Amino acid sequence: MHVYKLILMGFGSVHQAFVRLLLEKGEILARRYHLAFRVVGAADSRGGVYQPAGLDLKALLGHKGAGQSVTRFPGGDPVPDSLTLARTADYDLLLEASPVNLTDGEPALSCVRAALARGKVAVLANKAPLVLDFGGLHALARERDAGLAFSATVCGGLPVINVGQRDLIAADIHRIEGVFNSTSNYILTRMAAGESYERALAEAQRRGLAETDPSLDVDGWDTANKLVIIANAILGLSVRLDDVEVRGIRELTAAQIARVRAEGRMVRLIARAERSDTGWRLEVRPRQVPLTSFLGGVDLWEMGIVFYTDIFEDLYLKIDERGPTATAAAVLRDVVHLAQLV
Repeated sequence: MHVYKLILMGFGSVHQAFVRLLLEKGEILARRYHLAFRVVGAADSRGGVYQPAGLDLKALLGHKGAGQSVTRFPGGDPVPDSLTLARTADYDLLLEASPVNLTDGEPALSCVRAALARGKVAVLANKAPLVLDFGGLHALARERDAGLAFSATVCGGLPVINVGQRDLIAADIHRIEGVFNSTSNYILTRMAAGESYERALAEAQRRGLAETDPSLDVDGWDTANKLVIIANAILGLSVRLDDVEVRGIRELTAAQIARVRAEGRMVRLIARAERSDTGWRLEVRPRQVPLTSFLGGVDLWEMGIVFYTDIFEDLYLKIDERGPTATAAAVLRDVVHLAQLV
Protein backbone atom coordinates (compact mmCIF):
# COMPACT_ATOMS: atom_id res chain seq x y z
CA MET A 1 0.00 0.00 0.00
CA HIS A 2 1.58 3.26 -1.15
CA VAL A 3 0.52 6.57 0.37
CA TYR A 4 0.14 9.34 -2.20
CA LYS A 5 0.65 12.95 -1.13
CA LEU A 6 -1.88 15.54 -2.30
CA ILE A 7 -2.04 19.33 -2.28
CA LEU A 8 -5.38 21.08 -2.78
CA MET A 9 -5.50 24.39 -4.67
CA GLY A 10 -8.68 26.14 -3.67
CA PHE A 11 -10.50 24.98 -0.56
CA GLY A 12 -14.06 25.83 -1.42
CA SER A 13 -17.07 23.55 -1.73
CA VAL A 14 -15.54 21.05 -4.19
CA HIS A 15 -12.35 20.36 -2.26
CA GLN A 16 -14.17 20.34 1.06
CA ALA A 17 -16.48 17.69 -0.40
CA PHE A 18 -13.41 15.85 -1.71
CA VAL A 19 -11.88 15.81 1.78
CA ARG A 20 -15.13 14.39 3.16
CA LEU A 21 -14.96 11.65 0.53
CA LEU A 22 -11.42 10.77 1.61
CA LEU A 23 -12.63 10.49 5.20
CA GLU A 24 -15.71 8.45 4.27
CA LYS A 25 -14.22 6.25 1.55
CA GLY A 26 -10.72 5.60 2.88
CA GLU A 27 -11.44 1.97 3.70
CA ILE A 28 -12.95 1.28 0.27
CA LEU A 29 -10.02 2.96 -1.49
CA ALA A 30 -7.58 0.82 0.47
CA ARG A 31 -9.46 -2.45 0.04
CA ARG A 32 -10.58 -2.05 -3.57
CA TYR A 33 -7.70 -0.10 -5.10
CA HIS A 34 -4.85 -0.57 -2.60
CA LEU A 35 -4.48 3.19 -2.38
CA ALA A 36 -4.16 5.67 0.47
CA PHE A 37 -3.94 9.45 0.29
CA ARG A 38 -2.41 12.06 2.57
CA VAL A 39 -3.29 15.75 2.13
CA VAL A 40 -0.05 17.58 2.88
CA GLY A 41 -1.06 21.06 1.72
CA ALA A 42 -4.00 23.29 0.91
CA ALA A 43 -4.43 26.84 -0.31
CA ASP A 44 -7.23 29.38 -0.60
CA SER A 45 -7.35 33.00 -1.77
CA ARG A 46 -5.53 34.23 1.35
CA GLY A 47 -2.63 31.78 1.43
CA GLY A 48 -1.80 28.19 2.16
CA VAL A 49 -0.70 25.65 4.75
CA TYR A 50 1.80 22.80 4.47
CA GLN A 51 2.34 19.80 6.73
CA PRO A 52 4.54 16.98 5.33
CA ALA A 53 3.15 14.52 7.88
CA GLY A 54 -0.38 15.23 6.65
CA LEU A 55 -3.05 17.71 7.66
CA ASP A 56 -5.75 16.77 10.16
CA LEU A 57 -8.64 16.78 7.69
CA LYS A 58 -11.48 16.87 10.20
CA ALA A 59 -9.86 19.78 12.00
CA LEU A 60 -9.18 21.56 8.71
CA LEU A 61 -12.83 21.26 7.67
CA GLY A 62 -13.91 22.68 11.02
CA HIS A 63 -11.40 25.51 10.74
CA LYS A 64 -12.59 26.47 7.24
CA GLY A 65 -16.22 26.06 8.29
CA ALA A 66 -15.61 28.66 10.99
CA GLY A 67 -14.69 31.17 8.30
CA GLN A 68 -10.93 30.98 8.73
CA SER A 69 -8.33 30.90 5.97
CA VAL A 70 -6.31 27.72 5.66
CA THR A 71 -3.14 29.80 6.03
CA ARG A 72 -4.12 30.33 9.70
CA PHE A 73 -4.68 26.64 10.35
CA PRO A 74 -2.56 25.71 13.37
CA GLY A 75 -1.87 22.19 12.16
CA GLY A 76 0.82 23.16 9.63
CA ASP A 77 3.22 25.81 8.40
CA PRO A 78 1.81 28.87 6.61
CA VAL A 79 2.62 29.35 2.93
CA PRO A 80 2.21 32.79 1.30
CA ASP A 81 0.26 31.62 -1.76
CA SER A 82 -0.79 28.64 -3.85
CA LEU A 83 1.98 29.03 -6.43
CA THR A 84 4.65 28.82 -3.74
CA LEU A 85 3.00 25.64 -2.49
CA ALA A 86 2.95 24.17 -6.03
CA ARG A 87 6.60 25.02 -6.61
CA THR A 88 8.13 24.01 -3.27
CA ALA A 89 6.05 21.36 -1.50
CA ASP A 90 6.80 17.64 -1.59
CA TYR A 91 3.72 16.06 -3.18
CA ASP A 92 2.63 13.56 -5.80
CA LEU A 93 -0.62 15.05 -7.09
CA LEU A 94 -1.84 18.63 -7.34
CA LEU A 95 -5.61 19.09 -7.32
CA GLU A 96 -6.89 22.39 -8.73
CA ALA A 97 -10.37 23.69 -7.84
CA SER A 98 -9.86 27.39 -7.25
CA PRO A 99 -12.35 29.95 -8.65
CA VAL A 100 -12.57 30.13 -12.45
CA ASN A 101 -10.68 33.10 -13.91
CA LEU A 102 -11.14 33.32 -17.67
CA THR A 103 -9.15 36.55 -18.01
CA ASP A 104 -5.70 35.04 -17.47
CA GLY A 105 -6.38 31.77 -15.67
CA GLU A 106 -4.46 32.77 -12.58
CA PRO A 107 -3.44 31.55 -10.12
CA ALA A 108 -4.63 28.15 -11.35
CA LEU A 109 -2.81 28.17 -14.68
CA SER A 110 0.60 28.89 -13.14
CA CYS A 111 0.03 26.31 -10.41
CA VAL A 112 -0.83 23.58 -12.92
CA ARG A 113 2.16 24.50 -15.08
CA ALA A 114 4.42 24.40 -12.01
CA ALA A 115 3.19 20.92 -11.08
CA LEU A 116 3.56 19.54 -14.61
CA ALA A 117 7.03 21.10 -14.99
CA ARG A 118 8.07 19.14 -11.87
CA GLY A 119 6.70 15.92 -13.39
CA LYS A 120 3.78 15.81 -10.95
CA VAL A 121 0.21 14.75 -11.61
CA ALA A 122 -2.36 17.54 -12.00
CA VAL A 123 -6.10 16.91 -11.59
CA LEU A 124 -8.38 19.79 -12.51
CA ALA A 125 -11.91 20.73 -11.55
CA ASN A 126 -11.14 24.27 -12.75
CA LYS A 127 -11.99 24.83 -16.43
CA ALA A 128 -10.00 28.03 -17.01
CA PRO A 129 -6.48 26.57 -17.50
CA LEU A 130 -7.79 24.16 -20.13
CA VAL A 131 -9.88 26.75 -21.94
CA LEU A 132 -6.95 29.17 -22.09
CA ASP A 133 -4.07 26.74 -22.76
CA PHE A 134 -5.29 23.22 -23.52
CA GLY A 135 -2.51 22.49 -26.01
CA GLY A 136 0.27 24.01 -23.94
CA LEU A 137 -0.63 22.08 -20.79
CA HIS A 138 -0.82 18.79 -22.66
CA ALA A 139 2.50 19.46 -24.41
CA LEU A 140 4.14 20.18 -21.06
CA ALA A 141 2.63 17.04 -19.54
CA ARG A 142 4.04 14.94 -22.39
CA GLU A 143 7.45 16.60 -22.19
CA ARG A 144 7.76 15.98 -18.44
CA ASP A 145 5.97 12.61 -18.44
CA ALA A 146 3.40 14.05 -16.04
CA GLY A 147 -0.22 13.05 -15.54
CA LEU A 148 -3.08 15.40 -16.41
CA ALA A 149 -6.79 14.70 -15.90
CA PHE A 150 -9.86 16.91 -15.85
CA SER A 151 -13.08 14.89 -16.00
CA ALA A 152 -14.62 17.09 -13.28
CA THR A 153 -14.47 20.16 -15.53
CA VAL A 154 -17.36 19.01 -17.77
CA CYS A 155 -20.73 18.36 -16.11
CA GLY A 156 -19.33 17.45 -12.70
CA GLY A 157 -19.73 13.78 -11.96
CA LEU A 158 -21.02 12.87 -15.43
CA PRO A 159 -18.18 10.93 -17.15
CA VAL A 160 -18.34 12.90 -20.39
CA ILE A 161 -14.58 13.11 -20.94
CA ASN A 162 -14.01 9.49 -19.93
CA VAL A 163 -16.67 8.17 -22.30
CA GLY A 164 -15.57 10.36 -25.18
CA GLN A 165 -11.86 9.58 -24.85
CA ARG A 166 -11.91 5.98 -23.70
CA ASP A 167 -15.15 4.27 -24.64
CA LEU A 168 -16.03 5.45 -28.15
CA ILE A 169 -13.19 3.46 -29.69
CA ALA A 170 -12.95 3.87 -33.50
CA ALA A 171 -16.19 5.87 -33.52
CA ASP A 172 -16.84 8.65 -35.99
CA ILE A 173 -18.56 11.38 -33.95
CA HIS A 174 -20.43 13.77 -36.22
CA ARG A 175 -22.38 15.76 -33.63
CA ILE A 176 -22.45 16.41 -29.91
CA GLU A 177 -25.30 18.21 -28.14
CA GLY A 178 -25.87 18.84 -24.48
CA VAL A 179 -27.28 20.79 -21.59
CA PHE A 180 -24.15 21.56 -19.61
CA ASN A 181 -25.22 24.20 -17.08
CA SER A 182 -27.65 23.26 -14.32
CA THR A 183 -28.23 26.83 -13.10
CA SER A 184 -29.54 28.10 -16.44
CA ASN A 185 -31.49 24.88 -16.91
CA TYR A 186 -33.21 25.34 -13.55
CA ILE A 187 -34.11 28.92 -14.45
CA LEU A 188 -35.55 27.91 -17.84
CA THR A 189 -37.56 25.09 -16.27
CA ARG A 190 -39.08 27.42 -13.68
CA MET A 191 -39.82 30.03 -16.36
CA ALA A 192 -41.69 27.37 -18.36
CA ALA A 193 -43.92 27.01 -15.28
CA GLY A 194 -44.67 30.75 -15.34
CA GLU A 195 -42.02 32.25 -13.05
CA SER A 196 -40.12 35.33 -14.14
CA TYR A 197 -36.41 35.16 -14.91
CA GLU A 198 -35.67 37.37 -11.90
CA ARG A 199 -37.65 35.21 -9.48
CA ALA A 200 -36.17 31.94 -10.78
CA LEU A 201 -32.65 33.34 -10.53
CA ALA A 202 -33.27 34.66 -7.02
CA GLU A 203 -34.45 31.21 -5.91
CA ALA A 204 -31.36 29.56 -7.41
CA GLN A 205 -29.20 32.08 -5.56
CA ARG A 206 -31.10 31.52 -2.31
CA ARG A 207 -30.37 27.81 -2.58
CA GLY A 208 -26.69 28.56 -3.07
CA LEU A 209 -26.68 27.00 -6.53
CA ALA A 210 -26.21 30.24 -8.47
CA GLU A 211 -23.52 32.85 -7.91
CA THR A 212 -24.23 36.42 -6.85
CA ASP A 213 -22.97 37.34 -10.32
CA PRO A 214 -24.60 34.67 -12.52
CA SER A 215 -23.07 35.91 -15.78
CA LEU A 216 -21.02 32.79 -16.54
CA ASP A 217 -24.13 30.64 -16.23
CA VAL A 218 -26.93 32.67 -17.77
CA ASP A 219 -24.87 34.30 -20.54
CA GLY A 220 -23.73 30.89 -21.76
CA TRP A 221 -20.01 31.16 -21.03
CA ASP A 222 -19.84 28.25 -18.57
CA THR A 223 -21.49 26.07 -21.20
CA ALA A 224 -19.11 27.39 -23.86
CA ASN A 225 -16.09 26.61 -21.65
CA LYS A 226 -17.21 23.00 -21.38
CA LEU A 227 -17.81 22.80 -25.12
CA VAL A 228 -14.26 24.03 -25.78
CA ILE A 229 -12.85 21.33 -23.50
CA ILE A 230 -14.96 18.65 -25.19
CA ALA A 231 -13.93 19.83 -28.65
CA ASN A 232 -10.23 19.71 -27.79
CA ALA A 233 -10.24 16.58 -25.64
CA ILE A 234 -12.71 14.37 -27.54
CA LEU A 235 -13.03 15.72 -31.08
CA GLY A 236 -9.30 16.41 -31.45
CA LEU A 237 -9.81 20.01 -32.50
CA SER A 238 -7.64 22.97 -31.55
CA VAL A 239 -10.16 25.62 -30.56
CA ARG A 240 -10.53 28.43 -28.07
CA LEU A 241 -13.48 30.28 -26.58
CA ASP A 242 -13.48 32.76 -29.49
CA ASP A 243 -14.35 29.89 -31.83
CA VAL A 244 -17.73 29.36 -30.14
CA GLU A 245 -20.85 31.35 -31.04
CA VAL A 246 -22.47 32.13 -27.68
CA ARG A 247 -25.91 33.43 -26.76
CA GLY A 248 -27.39 33.25 -23.28
CA ILE A 249 -30.89 33.26 -21.80
CA ARG A 250 -31.31 36.79 -20.39
CA GLU A 251 -33.36 38.04 -23.34
CA LEU A 252 -36.00 35.33 -22.95
CA THR A 253 -39.28 36.05 -21.19
CA ALA A 254 -41.47 33.73 -19.14
CA ALA A 255 -44.32 34.35 -21.60
CA GLN A 256 -42.19 33.19 -24.55
CA ILE A 257 -41.02 30.06 -22.76
CA ALA A 258 -44.49 29.21 -21.43
CA ARG A 259 -45.91 29.53 -24.96
CA VAL A 260 -43.28 27.13 -26.30
CA ARG A 261 -44.09 24.75 -23.44
CA ALA A 262 -47.78 24.84 -24.28
CA GLU A 263 -46.90 23.79 -27.83
CA GLY A 264 -45.15 20.64 -26.57
CA ARG A 265 -41.58 21.91 -26.61
CA MET A 266 -39.02 23.15 -24.06
CA VAL A 267 -36.40 25.85 -24.31
CA ARG A 268 -32.98 24.59 -23.25
CA LEU A 269 -29.57 26.27 -23.35
CA ILE A 270 -27.84 23.81 -25.64
CA ALA A 271 -24.21 23.40 -26.61
CA ARG A 272 -23.66 21.92 -30.04
CA ALA A 273 -20.60 20.79 -31.97
CA GLU A 274 -21.56 19.71 -35.47
CA ARG A 275 -19.42 18.68 -38.42
CA SER A 276 -20.20 19.70 -41.99
CA ASP A 277 -18.35 19.60 -45.30
CA THR A 278 -16.61 22.86 -44.34
CA GLY A 279 -15.53 21.82 -40.84
CA TRP A 280 -16.88 21.98 -37.31
CA ARG A 281 -19.31 24.57 -36.00
CA LEU A 282 -19.44 25.23 -32.25
CA GLU A 283 -22.31 27.15 -30.71
CA VAL A 284 -24.22 27.73 -27.48
CA ARG A 285 -27.71 29.16 -27.62
CA PRO A 286 -31.29 28.60 -26.42
CA ARG A 287 -33.06 26.05 -28.59
CA GLN A 288 -36.57 24.64 -28.73
CA VAL A 289 -36.62 20.86 -28.34
CA PRO A 290 -39.57 18.46 -28.11
CA LEU A 291 -40.73 17.66 -24.58
CA THR A 292 -40.47 13.98 -25.44
CA SER A 293 -36.84 14.25 -26.57
CA PHE A 294 -33.88 13.38 -24.37
CA LEU A 295 -32.72 16.99 -24.01
CA GLY A 296 -36.30 18.13 -23.47
CA GLY A 297 -36.37 15.81 -20.47
CA VAL A 298 -33.14 17.12 -18.95
CA ASP A 299 -34.96 18.92 -16.16
CA LEU A 300 -34.24 21.41 -13.36
CA TRP A 301 -30.71 20.75 -11.99
CA GLU A 302 -29.92 17.97 -14.44
CA MET A 303 -27.24 18.04 -17.12
CA GLY A 304 -27.04 15.78 -20.15
CA ILE A 305 -25.20 15.05 -23.37
CA VAL A 306 -25.82 13.16 -26.60
CA PHE A 307 -23.02 11.71 -28.74
CA TYR A 308 -24.12 11.10 -32.33
CA THR A 309 -21.80 8.46 -33.82
CA ASP A 310 -21.61 5.83 -36.50
CA ILE A 311 -20.78 2.51 -34.86
CA PHE A 312 -22.19 3.32 -31.42
CA GLU A 313 -25.17 5.15 -32.95
CA ASP A 314 -26.60 7.68 -30.43
CA LEU A 315 -25.38 7.63 -26.84
CA TYR A 316 -27.27 9.50 -24.08
CA LEU A 317 -25.89 10.43 -20.65
CA LYS A 318 -27.57 12.41 -17.87
CA ILE A 319 -26.91 13.38 -14.25
CA ASP A 320 -28.94 15.08 -11.52
CA GLU A 321 -26.29 16.99 -9.58
CA ARG A 322 -27.45 19.43 -6.89
CA GLY A 323 -24.29 19.94 -4.90
CA PRO A 324 -20.50 19.58 -5.01
CA THR A 325 -20.25 15.91 -4.04
CA ALA A 326 -20.50 14.45 -7.56
CA THR A 327 -17.89 16.91 -8.86
CA ALA A 328 -15.64 15.97 -5.94
CA ALA A 329 -16.23 12.31 -6.79
CA ALA A 330 -15.07 13.01 -10.35
CA VAL A 331 -11.88 14.50 -8.91
CA LEU A 332 -11.43 11.36 -6.82
CA ARG A 333 -12.04 9.23 -9.92
CA ASP A 334 -9.20 11.02 -11.74
CA VAL A 335 -6.93 10.80 -8.70
CA VAL A 336 -7.40 7.04 -8.44
CA HIS A 337 -6.86 6.53 -12.19
CA LEU A 338 -3.64 8.57 -12.23
CA ALA A 339 -2.14 7.56 -8.89
CA GLN A 340 -0.33 4.64 -10.51
CA LEU A 341 1.58 7.07 -12.76
CA VAL A 342 3.39 8.56 -9.78
